[in-house]
Amino acid sequence: MPQQQLGKAPLSVHRAFVVQLRTSSNLSRGPIEGRVEHVVSGQSTHFDSLDELLTFMARVLSQQKERR
Repeated sequence: MPQQQLGKAPLSVHRAFVVQLRTSSNLSRGPIEGRVEHVVSGQSTHFDSLDELLTFMARVLSQQKERR
């Protein structure tokens, strides 16, 4: 397991996501499409843009914060 980087906040499993990108996704010019899943809760969704991906991640993290 990699060591914690000095001066950096720890990486929490509660903030971990798995992102799968469609083969048609182009990260440098768009579009970006795929599926994302929150590791701890299992919540997942398909997304058709970077904005949709980030919106899902923010919503899930907000829900997780409320539960703690």
